[in-house]
Amino acid sequence: MASTSMILFISLLLAGIISPSASQNCRCSPGLCCSKYGYCGAGNDFCGPGCQEGPCQAPAPAPAPANGVSVADIVAQQFFNGIINQAGGGCPGKGFYTRAAFLDALGSYPNFGRVGTTNDSKREIAAYFAHVTHETGHLCFIEEKNDTSQDDYCDKRFIQQYPCAPGKKYYGRGPLQLSWNYNYGPAGTSIGFDGLNKPEIVATDVNTSFRASLWFWMENVHSVITSGKGFGATIRKINGAYECDGKGVDSMNARVGYYKDYCKQFGVAPGDKLTC
Repeated sequence: MASTSMILFISLLLAGIISPSASQNCRCSPGLCCSKYGYCGAGNDFCGPGCQEGPCQAPAPAPAPANGVSVADIVAQQFFNGIINQAGGGCPGKGFYTRAAFLDALGSYPNFGRVGTTNDSKREIAAYFAHVTHETGHLCFIEEKNDTSQDDYCDKRFIQQYPCAPGKKYYGRGPLQLSWNYNYGPAGTSIGFDGLNKPEIVATDVNTSFRASLWFWMENVHSVITSGKGFGATIRKINGAYECDGKGVDSMNARVGYYKDYCKQFGVAPGDKLTC
């Protein structure tokens, strides 16, 4: 999963809108903010959530649950089984992922699937599991299935804030295939595990695995789906660099297909703006 903040940084750097130097000690020029990733710039991506120094924006209050939806009732055992039972018998996820672990992890994110109307909740839950299904092959894979021996997924631009540990690789793990040091670091800090030195825990402890996926969702995707931007915007947040704007069309359509299927199972219209 590529970070949209990273992609935005590259775009803005090429455009000359932000400073090319990392603000390792957060000493940006006057009027600029030091972002959560340690770069100087202006705008919401630098002065918004995670801003370390400068004219940072006041953090927006977390939206309070606006409904009495029970996520557990929607994600019934039958629904969960309907996903994982499509995975082959030899899939490692068969003995790893459980509905109980998902619900346990959910306790740390009370706003997931509980903002807006009941139909809004159903669409968010459907969106989350659509991406989970696609990323893991129906909850088959715990770790990235592609050959990861040649790439440690260590982005050197973030090593000041999220230094990569020697010999550790930050390839995709868990329900949403958490990737890159700049995700493992803050996820570990938020959840309570050493994401940089022990990234493999996302693939060995199922509760941490689901928490990591929900952390990524709430940090990057939740506000998109709850603000009515449509399922297509969630694809852009998760893997837009590879699947949007005419790139990985087959993968994008696969995600849309799962989303529409789960919305149908939940008895809710999927809405418009499904592609990116």
